[in-house]
Amino acid sequence: MTYENLDTELMNELLGDGRASLRSLAEDLDVSVTTVSNHLSDLEDEGVIKGYTPIVDYDALGYDVTAVMQLKVEGSALGEITETLQDHDQMMSVYEVTGDYDIIAIGKFKDTDDMNDQIKALVTDPDIKQSNTSIVLNNVAENVQFELETEDEE
Repeated sequence: MTYENLDTELMNELLGDGRASLRSLAEDLDVSVTTVSNHLSDLEDEGVIKGYTPIVDYDALGYDVTAVMQLKVEGSALGEITETLQDHDQMMSVYEVTGDYDIIAIGKFKDTDDMNDQIKALVTDPDIKQSNTSIVLNNVAENVQFELETEDEE
């Protein structure tokens, strides 16, 4: 393996198995364990790899309702509102966006009553000018990551 693609190949291996050992990664990539360890440490230090975490099936744990909230907010309050949403345990994703709305937030809830109570509490902020909430009917793809192209493939 050429070292110019090593970081990309290392990340692709981890995307396939985030629990792979340094030894198995080294064998798969045909490099030494020390090389894998050094490159992995560099990727972590640079913030390219932000952590290792299980992919949890929230539906299996009783969080059956996924809601997509679109919010229009007072411009000066954008940071405060996104921080409030981000700090909320059941918000999976929070985005500042262009278009008709300023924020899109995706949350997981135990049921529609739980969702309704929590969304009402969130949108009582006077800086939220308008909200639109959609309930996901069918989860087609979630937590999907994609393999990176190496320079040889481009």
